[in-house]
Amino acid sequence: MSLWQRFTMIFRSKASKALDRAEDPRETLDYSYQRQLDLLSKVRRGVADVATSRKRVELQVTQLEQQGAKLQGQAEKAIGMGREDLAREALTRKSGLSTQIEQLKVQHAQLQGEEEKLTLAQHRLQAKVEAFRTRKETIKATYTAAEAQTRINEALSGIGEEMGDVGLAIQRAEDKTAQMQARAGAIDELIASGALDDVSQIGGGDDIARELDALGSASDVEAELARLKGTSAPAEAPAAIEPAEDGGDILLAEPEAVEVEGDADAAGAKEQS
Repeated sequence: MSLWQRFTMIFRSKASKALDRAEDPRETLDYSYQRQLDLLSKVRRGVADVATSRKRVELQVTQLEQQGAKLQGQAEKAIGMGREDLAREALTRKSGLSTQIEQLKVQHAQLQGEEEKLTLAQHRLQAKVEAFRTRKETIKATYTAAEAQTRINEALSGIGEEMGDVGLAIQRAEDKTAQMQARAGAIDELIASGALDDVSQIGGGDDIARELDALGSASDVEAELARLKGTSAPAEAPAAIEPAEDGGDILLAEPEAVEVEGDADAAGAKEQS
């Protein structure tokens, strides 16, 4: 096989496959039906033309017969007047007309037979076209229903082109959503563990600084609490003064301070701090 033959075969196969994809059976059926209608119209015009020719031959025969009858009357009149020569001429012309009439009758019979054949062919073709039209509509309806069912099944199964694109878009959206959720969860865990700083917090720093600040704040709170408790404790009793024997005052020893339970707790808190 030569290179040109291979190229021609490949081109024809590609073209055939492209035509198969582009061909719609419904359009093909409509085109075939239209061609049959055109053929039926041509047959009808043929029948009409043959009938017209037949009618024209009939008119010619009628006219020639009328002329023959006229010549026959002239010949009889000429014989009555003793003009045999005129009678002979009239009869000669009548004989010629008779020959033409016979030929026209033969043509008329042929045209009539052709007209009958065309009329019969027209009736058969018309019946065939009507049957094809009924079958065409049935095939078109069946094809349309099958096409719709195929599209519905493809949509339900997700193998259709449009639904396949929708399925891919949904899958990509779900993948991106899962990725964003995983990223958000990972960042929350890193912020909770202190590996990342929360920039929205005021005075944010590293984890050591935050821990030291927390300890300092707790110490300040305990100190303030101890101060408040010391301020609210009862005052110490003054020392008792007794008169001496020599008339002077003798200062007795101060009574031992009695620690209340609240002051003991405050003192313990200061020692712990």
